[in-house]
Amino acid sequence: MFSKDWFFQLEKSLRDAGLDSDSKSFDEIKADLQNRKILYPEEFAIAAIYVILASGFSQKTAKKKHVEIINYLKKAGNLANQPELLQIFNNKNKTSAMLKIWQNQTEFCNNYYALSDLDSKLLYLSKLPHIGKITANHLARNLGENVVKYDIWIQRLGALYSRDSGLLEKIDNGNLNSDIKKACDDMFCHLESETGLPCGYIDVVLWKACQNKFIKL
Repeated sequence: MFSKDWFFQLEKSLRDAGLDSDSKSFDEIKADLQNRKILYPEEFAIAAIYVILASGFSQKTAKKKHVEIINYLKKAGNLANQPELLQIFNNKNKTSAMLKIWQNQTEFCNNYYALSDLDSKLLYLSKLPHIGKITANHLARNLGENVVKYDIWIQRLGALYSRDSGLLEKIDNGNLNSDIKKACDDMFCHLESETGLPCGYIDVVLWKACQNKFIKL
């Protein structure tokens, strides 16, 4: 495991199975990470709403509901409201957050791009409605920042890469342990060197491979 050949075989297997996507296709994600674009406020809001949906739901469900929600918000415009949004997606906390992000998209987008360093951007994203620390990394990656999402799968892989069985006890999807983070960062640094690919892209492939049991942990 954790070799160049291992990674590229995982990538090929996912592509062959038609599983090469997150909110975008693998190729789109790679291109965005290699040549980051500045998004318009609406694009920023659409990306934020997707990661809110994706948290706790299958990608298939998230993508389907995301299309329905964005279509509604665009059509409703200033008349968009939570009761109607709840008819599409019955989750009060998430629909409230989506509505706030949609209605304040210009402010949130401009504030984000006014920040110059990645740490400040991640901190800002983590304070948006229903976007916590881990989801902030997911959103930043989808905005074209070369970062990883330290979710439960990646934490387990990092612990496996470290060969320190004691790290398994420190895995916490709600509160990233510093030792786990270091193990994950070491793993990504190694795979970046092996493959020549950005860590944000490697993250998507590994996460997708774990989710679909191409990697069994």
